[in-house]
Amino acid sequence: MAKIEIVGLGAMNVDRLYQVSKIVVDGEQIVTDFVSLPGGSAANTIYGLAKLGVKTGFVGAVGTDEDGKELLGDFKAAAVDISQIKVKKANTGSTICISDKLGRRAIYVSPGANSLLNTEDVHLAYLNQAKMIHLSSFANDKQFKLQVNLVKKLKNSIKVSLAPGMLYATRRLKTLVPLLERTYIVFMNRSEIEQLTGKDFRAGAQECLKLGCQIVVVTLGRGLVKSKNKTITAYICESGRSYEIESGAESSKFRLETTGAGDAFAAGFLFGFLRGKPIEECGSLGDIMAGLAIREVGARKGLPPLAHLSQSYLKRSGQRL
Repeated sequence: MAKIEIVGLGAMNVDRLYQVSKIVVDGEQIVTDFVSLPGGSAANTIYGLAKLGVKTGFVGAVGTDEDGKELLGDFKAAAVDISQIKVKKANTGSTICISDKLGRRAIYVSPGANSLLNTEDVHLAYLNQAKMIHLSSFANDKQFKLQVNLVKKLKNSIKVSLAPGMLYATRRLKTLVPLLERTYIVFMNRSEIEQLTGKDFRAGAQECLKLGCQIVVVTLGRGLVKSKNKTITAYICESGRSYEIESGAESSKFRLETTGAGDAFAAGFLFGFLRGKPIEECGSLGDIMAGLAIREVGARKGLPPLAHLSQSYLKRSGQRL
């Protein structure tokens, strides 16, 4: 059996996706579409990497219900190793995701079985076989502390990537230091990094570098940020260098909703990183993945196989993967 390259650790949820014409703060709105699909930030990224042929595994928890069986089945179909996913006597975690035609979202989390994941469920030897560990947020303090304690015990050779999401971004920056100082690559969107640091996304990225992160990736949405007469979808920085990823055309005619777009970007970026690509090319791969993902409703349906990503990458860059 081939060695696992990257292991994900985070919440496993079923996303209840409601599409509306406009998100309202106080009032009524008609649901134009509804679907229930697999989700969870790190889980989506690991699924995307598995579809690209990367050897992946996951550590997490699901319930004994049909939702749990669906999540396990979805991972198995993509060849993700599920041997370390625990089945708990509880409901599987779920989210209510409301999105509108402008790409705005509101997400409500019911953690369910995710909140039952404990230290005894996580085997350090399994994680230490990998090149990378990819973390995303949990709703409860117990699992946050589990992650903090875990990263301290990992082999120094293992690189950690982190997608804290808004659940962790709303915590004080000081609270996240134990994770960030061990994180090699951190993925956040603009709202998250500005919430976490209290600064604009460029200055916020520099704050994360000061705390020990080696690479900071900030996704900016599509068509929202202009820089030097171009539209950029991501800002990436490392010590002494920064990169602005220009928007591609992959999704210009297909935009539906953005659930999982950041997770898809992380999958493309990490694929390039694991394959030794330069940082700017990793960013382009991330942008291509996100652009393809938002053609379809849900976080995973639009994630491409390697042949499709290779074709899109060749068209954009003139290079082969």
